[in-house]
Amino acid sequence: MSNTAISVEGLSKLYRIGVAEERHESLLSASIDAMKRPLKNFRKLWRLDTSRSGAEEEDDLLWALRDVSFEVPRGEVLGVIGRNGAGKSTLLKVLSRVTAPTAGRVVVNGRVSSLLEVGTGFHPELTGRDNIYLNGTILGMTKREIDGKFDEIVEFSGISKFLDTPIKRYSSGMKVRLAFSVAAHLEPEILIIDEVLAVGDYEFQRKCLGKMESLAHDASNNRTVLFVSHNMGMMRSLCTRGVVMRQGQLGFSGPIEEAVEFYEQEFAQIAQHGLVRLPDDPSLPMQFHEVCVADGSGQPTDSVDLFEPATLLIRYKVRESLQGVNLGFSLTYRGTKILGSFDTDEQPELLQHRAPGDYEVRIELPTGILKAGLYTINFSCGRPNGAQMIHRLDDFIQFEIKESFDLSLKSYSVQRPFFVATRLNWERAEVDLPAVT
Repeated sequence: MSNTAISVEGLSKLYRIGVAEERHESLLSASIDAMKRPLKNFRKLWRLDTSRSGAEEEDDLLWALRDVSFEVPRGEVLGVIGRNGAGKSTLLKVLSRVTAPTAGRVVVNGRVSSLLEVGTGFHPELTGRDNIYLNGTILGMTKREIDGKFDEIVEFSGISKFLDTPIKRYSSGMKVRLAFSVAAHLEPEILIIDEVLAVGDYEFQRKCLGKMESLAHDASNNRTVLFVSHNMGMMRSLCTRGVVMRQGQLGFSGPIEEAVEFYEQEFAQIAQHGLVRLPDDPSLPMQFHEVCVADGSGQPTDSVDLFEPATLLIRYKVRESLQGVNLGFSLTYRGTKILGSFDTDEQPELLQHRAPGDYEVRIELPTGILKAGLYTINFSCGRPNGAQMIHRLDDFIQFEIKESFDLSLKSYSVQRPFFVATRLNWERAEVDLPAVT
């Protein structure tokens, strides 16, 4: 048996996307365009199928993947890293045979189990019990194999009370619980996981991470795992190697520490902005428009002092009356989310009704607490517990907390190695110590 679990050679995937409809100023031009439309459509389909070199010049064609090549040895845990839109999910869908490549060659040696989207492979009208057998069968398992793991799957998922309830009545969190339990317990030779665990609650995420760590570090099972996540701390813990995707192409392939460092350095060059404005998207009922980190004087900045005030400014638009929606942000340090908050924490009434309009919120970032280093900020607006995400910006702004060094007697600062680097109240007084005998 080959020692290579997955081999990817020159993989490319081309999509046809929607473009703005051409408007005609006269009936004559509209009639001529209607007559030419069948020929135009045929040419577009021909370009999409043949993947000619000039295809990238067309406005309605997008290379989601372009000439990607790498190999994954059997038993390796590979982290797939990249910004949103870099091609990570498309790569996993091609490897899972959900979609076919436009060009290139993919060889997968072994039985594959994929967890790409919540509820993939489930039938909404069937019960949870029936869907365990359905999903297991789709993954290539026999009924006897599923019977042997059935109790473990149900116990791990924590949905035994709803086992005989149709899947269509499950929440997103319940679906991902069951989906992950089936994928992780049916012992495929290759396990492919996109970042869907964020839908589950914190307790279940911990269980999933524990299960994945046991899979990743158990050399006896020789199982290959491909894992996508924006959590670099998780990547460092679980993976042995990493590939970094950028704009559909392979930017780096190597040891996980080097891959994470490559991603963070590249990201620092792209995302260090004091002020970022986003284009208008009328299709979104609620959308971020402008975000920045401001210093004590209110000026946008990408660097703040450890003990100086800093403010997070968010401007957003609500286009239609919404209910059950919150606005949130989280602060990330070296891939680990260390701080987060929602506007409904302070104003619960916003969860009941959010009126249309343009809004601005200011959040005072904690000062004198966080250690010096590079931090990134994530934004989201949607329904609680990941039930629906309306607009999300991952690792959108990066800023640096710096600690000044003043060697004068008035202010002397030392580099703090602690994760929490706050100033505490030290009180000093002279006392008479008892004699020690």
